[in-house]
Amino acid sequence: MARIFDVVEYPSEMPEELVHRFPESGIMDLRIGSQVIVRESQKAVFFRDGQALDVLGPGRHTISTLNVPYLVDLIGKAFNERTPFTAEVYYVSMKDFADRRWGTPSPIIVRNPGMGVGVALLQAFGSYSFVVKDPQQLVTQLVGAKASYSLNEIENRLRNMMLSKLQDILADLGAKHSVPELLGLTIEIGDAIRAKAQDDFAALGLTLKSFYVASIKPSDKSIDELRAMGMLDMQTYTQLQAADAMRDAAQNPSGGAGLTAGIGAGMGIGGVLSQSLQGMGGQQQAPQGGGSAPQGGGATPIPSVMTPSEAAAILRVSEEDIVAAITAGELKAKKIGNAYRISKESLEEFLKG
Repeated sequence: MARIFDVVEYPSEMPEELVHRFPESGIMDLRIGSQVIVRESQKAVFFRDGQALDVLGPGRHTISTLNVPYLVDLIGKAFNERTPFTAEVYYVSMKDFADRRWGTPSPIIVRNPGMGVGVALLQAFGSYSFVVKDPQQLVTQLVGAKASYSLNEIENRLRNMMLSKLQDILADLGAKHSVPELLGLTIEIGDAIRAKAQDDFAALGLTLKSFYVASIKPSDKSIDELRAMGMLDMQTYTQLQAADAMRDAAQNPSGGAGLTAGIGAGMGIGGVLSQSLQGMGGQQQAPQGGGSAPQGGGATPIPSVMTPSEAAAILRVSEEDIVAAITAGELKAKKIGNAYRISKESLEEFLKG
């Protein structure tokens, strides 16, 4: 037989706990006249045989058929005050869980027509707060027979719910606003997420009190991530990487010889970006002098094996720059006789840095 408890309480402020079961394992025996003590920041859900009988607020409660009337139906009408019965009590923290942090674990794709490559990868972070509205609903939906349910266990679920709303809202707003405009709509986005997530929180017995977007910013690795998603063609990717290389060279003008320095000396950043944007639609610029543009419409594919001259044409640099990069060990190449051959993989690896 389980131990008979005359007094049940959980004297904890529950700083990182949402729910705590008493007893933590097994069952306990109570009897009419046993007392349940509930602290100011708690509520207690009284269970028997997996069924919630009542929710007890702060104070000292003496178990009787008055405050837990369903006991009569479950135990029977004919019993005396010494008859023990099994039960569990789930203590639920009713305090405000404020200043909880959230962030996007991976960037969110947003349409950005007319600017850059037409899409952007955004990252965001901020804070939120919530409170338990219905303790019985919370215990029934989440806890089961666990001894304790911590904030960490529920927060992953809550963040996933809110981030799904963030994706929907950014998609809707992205159809009406440019990305620079989106970056300034943090208050509107936060209010919209709070409104859309309320039903999901209520289904768990919770209320989302606040949701703040502290910052929205473009991803630091947008180019590589867009290419990995198949949203950049190789020509555009190559041109943007070349622009990055020139930026790095400009920041470190004494950084040594090689292809990076050659590009920085021989080309303008504006020219590379201009060529990149002109090629976004898959069309090549018509040559000057009235000639016709090459047929086919698509970007020129990179061959699997190239000469230094062909690699230089793809990167729009001189052949001497390519040879200098090979000699410096920055670009891998195979020497056959007096000639170099460069694989597509080696060129792409070089561009990645």
